[in-house]
Amino acid sequence: MDPTVRKAYRYCEWVAAHHYENFPVASWILPRSKRPFIAAIYAFARSADDFADEGKYQGRSLELLNAWRAALKKSQESPNSLESHPIFLALADTIRQCRLPVQLLEDLLTAFTMDVTKRRYANWEELMSYCRCSANPVGRLVLTVFGIWDPALQELSDRICTGLQLANHWQDLSIDLLEKDRLYIPQDLIGWHGVSVEDLIQLGREGKEVKEGIRWNGFRSLMAELVRRTYALFEEGQPLLDRLQGRLRLELKLTLLGGRAILDRIVASDYDLFQRRPVLSTGAKVKLLTHAFFS
Repeated sequence: MDPTVRKAYRYCEWVAAHHYENFPVASWILPRSKRPFIAAIYAFARSADDFADEGKYQGRSLELLNAWRAALKKSQESPNSLESHPIFLALADTIRQCRLPVQLLEDLLTAFTMDVTKRRYANWEELMSYCRCSANPVGRLVLTVFGIWDPALQELSDRICTGLQLANHWQDLSIDLLEKDRLYIPQDLIGWHGVSVEDLIQLGREGKEVKEGIRWNGFRSLMAELVRRTYALFEEGQPLLDRLQGRLRLELKLTLLGGRAILDRIVASDYDLFQRRPVLSTGAKVKLLTHAFFS
């Protein structure tokens, strides 16, 4: 491998190792030969996601995302350009070696752009359309790295990835709504449960003082429905595990267990997502890893 490209992969692996996530990315569970490719994809997506989410990029998010899209295009036209960002040097090599569909990477950028420009979702169909760009490409890219092109398996992966995306949205509800004015809960479901966006904001800001009564009960029933729908997506995608083998199966199983564990935490908190963000402790992660190995 060209030394410059090797160095670029190492940079991507550093990004994957040092950014907060519920679980490590491109971990030791995956075959060593695949980790650099997964790290390159992750570094590309993580950086673009940060452009959309991090406060230090406020006011420049769309400019940076457009530049990232242009860099993706340029990396295909001049994959060995020495002036390229290390992420794109590694990504261009990954695209070539793994035959990645570039459209999936572009879909991710479309989703991150939506995070900047779209604050509300009218219904479940709109939210699923967003997840088709924000979540599903990740699973399909990982399968492609492992040489898996079967459309049926990709669709099962879509169910799991959408479920993971939704679990993360419910996990981050307070941060998204109160700090970013961003809400992924469909508007029609909010109304159907007898609450409003303003009620959710008040619940988040005033907490226990306004929990009693219709608003709090409506919010709990709303979250219970959303969690049920998310559990169902995990169940629909579960058969994918039976079609995979080796370390990829183990990594996916651990990821799926992690998504379900976040939902379990939400239920255990009685859906009180404003008082404490549901997270997995180190001990909980170790238990999941043990479960993934031996179950």
